[in-house]
Amino acid sequence: MTQVSPKPPASAPITPLHFRKQPLSWLRAFWKFSRPHTIIGTSLSVLALSAIATWGTGAWGAGLASVPFPVDSSLLPTLLACLCGNVYIVGLNQLEDVEIDRINKPHLPIASGEFSRRQGVRIVSLLGLLALVIAVAQGIYLLAMVSISLLIGTAYSLPPIRLKRFPFWASVCIFTVRGVVVNLGLFLHFNSGFPIPPPVWALTWFIVIFTIAIAIFKDIPDAEGDRQYHISTFTLKLGQRRVFNLARWIITICYLGLIVAALAGLPGINSWLLIGTHIVVIAVFWLRSFRVNLHDKTAITRFYQFIWKLFFLQYILFPLVCLPL
Repeated sequence: MTQVSPKPPASAPITPLHFRKQPLSWLRAFWKFSRPHTIIGTSLSVLALSAIATWGTGAWGAGLASVPFPVDSSLLPTLLACLCGNVYIVGLNQLEDVEIDRINKPHLPIASGEFSRRQGVRIVSLLGLLALVIAVAQGIYLLAMVSISLLIGTAYSLPPIRLKRFPFWASVCIFTVRGVVVNLGLFLHFNSGFPIPPPVWALTWFIVIFTIAIAIFKDIPDAEGDRQYHISTFTLKLGQRRVFNLARWIITICYLGLIVAALAGLPGINSWLLIGTHIVVIAVFWLRSFRVNLHDKTAITRFYQFIWKLFFLQYILFPLVCLPL
């Protein structure tokens, strides 16, 4: 999501990177291909749900003085399966959006020519298969979570379905995977089944609503490419200002909802820690939002990145408010 950069001259085409010849450059390109903000979000969700499930095992309301950071035996393979699935989903999207990305995100490896289409297909195919193989070995809950995520990610990007063409269904795909499938699936996996305690339901609803804001906001800086290639988005339908304000209020509802739940006596959490931290976060969010210039693509992109940082932060804060004391 950077400003449009000039295409390389025909006389000096970019040669696709090969790992054996240029390992460091290839790895840097692969890191961009994996969309780092999604990798961080996926990693934190795995760690957070592992922590909540482990701290909750025999500990909800037990009044423990301290609990060490949990290390579930399946943590590393679960993380690997989820990261492989993550790269499959974002990589498939790049394979289908090369022309659009040359306008909206020219730094991405396929759009810039660092990876050839064949290399992208190989990476996506290998990691998608690896995600399923690891999930099979870890159990039914992780397999279900990974399978559903890959299925929705495929329907989101791949013709003829290509749900990303439709604003409503694109948003449904994103909040279903990030909000419902990931949170509930990971908890059931780490908890070895039901029941699902109230704090996990609260976190799930927060993430569902928050990812709706991410889903509609992400298209604001990409309006130019989406318009040229007839990708219908809320930004093109409603305008930047309306979508920006809508995203602000959706995120506000997320935080206020958790604060109200804490005041109402949500079990299994430190209510005052949740209330205090969330009031501070939402105040900072609003102060930051007032400084965004909607005529500056760089400013919009930075604010979008800031929203993702709040997403990351929630997966750090929430396990802490669930820590048995």
